[in-house]
Amino acid sequence: MDFAFLPPYGKFGIECDGYQSHIKDMDREKFSYSLNRDTFLTGLGWTTIHFSFDDVQNRPEVCRMLLLHVISPRLIRSTPFPDPALLLEKEILRYAYQLSRSIRPKDVCDHLQIDFRTARKKLQSLSFKGMLKPIERGTQIRRYDLTEKAMESLL
Repeated sequence: MDFAFLPPYGKFGIECDGYQSHIKDMDREKFSYSLNRDTFLTGLGWTTIHFSFDDVQNRPEVCRMLLLHVISPRLIRSTPFPDPALLLEKEILRYAYQLSRSIRPKDVCDHLQIDFRTARKKLQSLSFKGMLKPIERGTQIRRYDLTEKAMESLL
């Protein structure tokens, strides 16, 4: 990635691809690697935006217009500042997805540098909203799995 842009509502990777290095000299293996890399980044929540080096150099207004076209819908929100509690919940869901396993309050504590009680309360709240499914172990709940509803909200 040549540049990364991280507004509150998304992760954008910006690539400036030269014809010589990215197309002309590319064999099948490099082409496959490039596509897999973009797909992997998409899976991590990145939106990758590609520009040709020639357009960046000779037609920056086109690049600017396309960039705004892709990013603007994610920046326009009804409230100027997002609710910090909702951002925290969204980050917990993103992290649970990245873990690729059940999430525990300790995982949330370590990742977000918050106390155990707050982490447990946030996980319980997400469970109540149907975003996480509690995994019972005897009479206690120590882990949570992402639900289909959570997966849809991450898209």
